[in-house]
Amino acid sequence: MPSGPPPPGPPSGPPAVQGVIFDFYGTLVRMVPPLPPSHHSLFVRRGLTEAAVRWGDQWTVGPRDGEQHAAHSVDEETYRAWELDRLRRRARACGVPESELDVLAAELDRAMKDLRLALFDDVPEVLAQLRARGLVVAVCSNWFWDLDRAIEGVGLAGLVDVAVTSARAGARKPHPRIYQAVLESCGLRPEQALFVGDMWKTDVVGPLAAGMRAAHLWRPDRAVEGVAPPVPDGAARITSLSALTDLL
Repeated sequence: MPSGPPPPGPPSGPPAVQGVIFDFYGTLVRMVPPLPPSHHSLFVRRGLTEAAVRWGDQWTVGPRDGEQHAAHSVDEETYRAWELDRLRRRARACGVPESELDVLAAELDRAMKDLRLALFDDVPEVLAQLRARGLVVAVCSNWFWDLDRAIEGVGLAGLVDVAVTSARAGARKPHPRIYQAVLESCGLRPEQALFVGDMWKTDVVGPLAAGMRAAHLWRPDRAVEGVAPPVPDGAARITSLSALTDLL
């Protein structure tokens, strides 16, 4: 006699998320006053007005998004030397005299890193909820060598399991190397991870290409200008981190 219909199989759909990987600046933290001195002011103070004009925007003088620099990321000393050398070479090309290069490069480096950071209001509660659900919480950022100290400085050390910075990974988002590094540190396969960030190419396009899901954070008070691109398959758009609950 027939024994009835077979039992239902496992539910279809993507695997459950086991870890959430966050971008840092613009996603978890923002810059607050007092702001660091502008690069332009450091040039002008030394009478290097023409070089200041050639130098341009201080936020675009570091490594480019997607740049690989593994040879310079073998240790902190090597990486910091590379950072200063990049600034010296750029300053020389802008017309800064040799006698000024070392001191100016050191001042420029300090100005880039002397950032006063504060958490967005929704961050502590959301990260605590994720940890309470047993999810891995990670940060993956195009940042300097000391991302762990920056995380500690804003009070997140107890809420973040893994921190991966481009300086140590040897490549900047959206290079695949940094996504591989954070997944390996989390002990996750790509399909088990959700990447959350405010930048389109580095926090959505890059993670999707690496096999992760992505949530594009589009805060009402965002620093990113322009129109939000259409959301592709495998991604979602949220206006606050509190909306992550619905995605999980």
